[in-house]
Amino acid sequence: MQPVKIVDLFAGPGGVDVAAEKLGVPTVGIEWDADACQTRRAAGLSTVQGDVRRYGPADFPDADVLAGGPPCQTFTVAGSGAGREALDDVLAFVERMTARDDRGKIADDLAKLDDERTGLVLEPLRWILESIDERKKPYEAIVLEQVPAVLPVWEAYHRALKNEGYSVDHGLLLTEAFGVPQTRRRAVLIARRGEHELKLPTPTHRPYRKGVPREAGDASLKPWNTMDGVVERGRPFEVISNYGTGGDPKLRGRRSSSQPSATVTGKIFRNRVVSMEQEELDRFSHSEAGRLQTFPANYPWSGRDIGQQIGNAVPPRLAMHVLSTAFGWAPPGEDLLRKLDRWGNVPTQVAPAAADDALART
Repeated sequence: MQPVKIVDLFAGPGGVDVAAEKLGVPTVGIEWDADACQTRRAAGLSTVQGDVRRYGPADFPDADVLAGGPPCQTFTVAGSGAGREALDDVLAFVERMTARDDRGKIADDLAKLDDERTGLVLEPLRWILESIDERKKPYEAIVLEQVPAVLPVWEAYHRALKNEGYSVDHGLLLTEAFGVPQTRRRAVLIARRGEHELKLPTPTHRPYRKGVPREAGDASLKPWNTMDGVVERGRPFEVISNYGTGGDPKLRGRRSSSQPSATVTGKIFRNRVVSMEQEELDRFSHSEAGRLQTFPANYPWSGRDIGQQIGNAVPPRLAMHVLSTAFGWAPPGEDLLRKLDRWGNVPTQVAPAAADDALART
């Protein structure tokens, strides 16, 4: 397919949008957080600051791709009774929405939930159904991602989208398996209108396993990438996590610069960085933390709580692979991925050469 524009719900500081713009696909992002919007505007990304619940497909008539990473904190707490109850609520709402239950009644019932965030994970589905029923112009492709706990919701979305005429796949992706110098698991769903052989992107790099050398494993895959491949300190270093296993500060996680980073969170600037001789070094800069997420080195992080912005973002390198697969394009090559190194002029072409080749073969 040849995308016209992506509308990105819960767009954050721009992980999906950075990837899309480097692929030559225009974007517009909806984001309520003022600080993330400040970063987006500094980067020149088209941004609507506001609540996605106040908008719909009719407000973005030229967008033919929907992307989103809706927050879902209420049912991500492992073993929590409230979390299980919230998940049950969401799955029931998915069934009601796809059965075309009365929308006014659904909105009233959503307003009665103990935590309003529970309903936010349903917003992409509302947009999808409104694009079909009201706009009469279904989205050609859909890309959704979140933490692994959202998988039961993506399973429900999967069934719903198949019934609406989409080819769908969903599952867990490891970020280091796509060249991100960080271990992180993301639950991803992709869909494309019509009958296709649609599968999540195939890994390009080996998964990280503690104690297993990066040269070991499947010879058809590249070794995982390391922190020192993107963070230049002039000598080896070690990162000591702010968190201690089981709350014990003596059991803080450690990763050397010759390994991928642990999952980047909003507390990344609390992590200590030390030399191999345990000499204290400067903690990560905004640019360094962003590079661990594969944002360009000169990305203009702005506003407050930049650590949270970076930690919540989708790694652009992973997003490039996911978007390309959703569009039916060939996987991005290294020349294209290297465009993520610097942020500057947005490319003018609509699709990369690799995509043209893939389209020509279909």
